[in-house]
Amino acid sequence: MNPKLAADNATNYPRSSLEKPRVTLTLLIDLDNTLLDNDMDKFIPAYIQALGKQMAPYTDTRKLAPVMMAATQNMFTNTDPRRTLKEAFDPDFYPKLGITETEVRPTLTQFYDEVFPDLKTVAQSRPEAQTLIETAFARGWRVAIATSPLFPQAAIQHRLNWAGVPAQKYPYAIIPSFESFHFTKPNPAYFAELLGRFGWPRGATVMVGNDADHDIRGAQLIGIPTFWISNGQPYPEGFPAPSASGKLEDLIPWLDATPENQLLPDYTSPSAITAVMTGIPAALAALTDNLSPETWLHQPTENEWSLTEIACHQRDVEREINLPRLQKMINSLNPFIPGIDSDAWAKERGYQSQDGPAALHDFVTARMETLNLLNSLTPEDWQRSAQHAIFGPTNLREIASIIASHDRLHIRQVYALT
Repeated sequence: MNPKLAADNATNYPRSSLEKPRVTLTLLIDLDNTLLDNDMDKFIPAYIQALGKQMAPYTDTRKLAPVMMAATQNMFTNTDPRRTLKEAFDPDFYPKLGITETEVRPTLTQFYDEVFPDLKTVAQSRPEAQTLIETAFARGWRVAIATSPLFPQAAIQHRLNWAGVPAQKYPYAIIPSFESFHFTKPNPAYFAELLGRFGWPRGATVMVGNDADHDIRGAQLIGIPTFWISNGQPYPEGFPAPSASGKLEDLIPWLDATPENQLLPDYTSPSAITAVMTGIPAALAALTDNLSPETWLHQPTENEWSLTEIACHQRDVEREINLPRLQKMINSLNPFIPGIDSDAWAKERGYQSQDGPAALHDFVTARMETLNLLNSLTPEDWQRSAQHAIFGPTNLREIASIIASHDRLHIRQVYALT
């Protein structure tokens, strides 16, 4: 087995609050109305009006707003890790406007390069956002922009510029966009994809945002601690309470005062397990897109797996271990689960000589079958018992949690190789 595949320490292990201040923290920070004042009720109409002027030579712009809203809804409802948000959006957008993407691509590129920046007048920067980002990077923290990736990368980069925290200045771990992301908030799989795209760091992780549904509920469904930016408003009813709340300038003092064990994610709930197992295949697809054959076959050392070996391993484990075990636990009463040394398969089955991209495709196909099973489970099903040869008495939730932990270990390994 690859030496990197050590025990996952991303679960809650109590630590003393008297220990030295943390030096490692991952901040997932929303953009609109968190880092940037940007009233969507004003911004979206201005955006559609400007886009309509640009596209007027090609289509009836009276259709633009309803067609765009319908296509955007496809992005919100996408649950397929094999389909990017752009791939969910495009088929319901261009054909209904009577145009092709190829036809309008040059004018859209010009729009985002030259016209979209003028929408800055609708938004307003927050000096406290700039202070927060400066402080976070000065402390060596990882910072990911956790905006809903409903726009092209260029549009998101411009909004970071408006906020005074440009990507050209700050080395963000990831800036999601609809070209390469597969999920959006509040789907908890979005947060799994986001973390997977920069190697799923261990340790304290906090989601910071102003939206009780998209930012707070979405993150809590995967087990990530949250800080709600109140913007002077009371917390809305009907949503789970955040870990803490306040103004943007209250975030750093709260982080400094909070024991680290309270900032560690807990990925063991059924919703978190399912989110991890959905989001990581999407992250794998993005990380390995358009890699050279040499990269797929590269082994850092003699004892470490290549991307091809990892993909073959995940494919066979999903087909021959994960899915059959879960099916057995659903269909049998307290079954015995034997231990299997799947690491030996790498040499026994000649993984290094196989087709890595094809193996990854087959893994995701098998994973979809597993996800269909998990999504059909009742709360009682998650507690179905079994006897494991190594772990002893266990239940379906624990077995599924081990699968999700296995996913996190491999996404770290893949990230290091790409």
